[in-house]
Amino acid sequence: MVRKYIAKMKGGAQSPPGVSFTEILWSGLGSAAGIGICGYLSINYFEPRDSTLLIGSFGASAVLAYGAIKSPLAQPRNLIGGHVISGLAGVACYNLFGDTIWMASSLAVSLAIAAMLLTKTLHPPGGATALIAVIGGKKIHDLGFLYAFIPAGLGAFILLIIALLINNLSKNRKYPEYWF
Repeated sequence: MVRKYIAKMKGGAQSPPGVSFTEILWSGLGSAAGIGICGYLSINYFEPRDSTLLIGSFGASAVLAYGAIKSPLAQPRNLIGGHVISGLAGVACYNLFGDTIWMASSLAVSLAIAAMLLTKTLHPPGGATALIAVIGGKKIHDLGFLYAFIPAGLGAFILLIIALLINNLSKNRKYPEYWF
């Protein structure tokens, strides 16, 4: 029984195929534009008003929205819904359990995963969005539930707009696969 359990850890599936240089360029262009626009807007418009439009989980969203465009986890419903739902979960857990950061953190991520699964909006970077709501510091905490919409929702929306524009410039790429 233990051997069978350990044997599962060997894997066995074939490594995924490589991607073309053109795909790499389109992915790089999309992520540079999406993250760049969020960063520019954050520095020039949001941060002077004690807010932000750039959170760490957007880096992982860029990997999906520009590099894994066919993945169900990268589709618009998941990209936006995953961030907003996770942001709400994170803020709620911080508000309820913020005096015990380890508990608020673990519950925020767990609640975010459950809520995304329940709503069919699973987006792995959402776990980081929930965690950032707890550990993000005073600027994030001061946003309260607005955090779920700005920066989480608005930033995801900007990444989506850029994904629509950039991913469809190539004749060999199509995004999204579906909306809902």
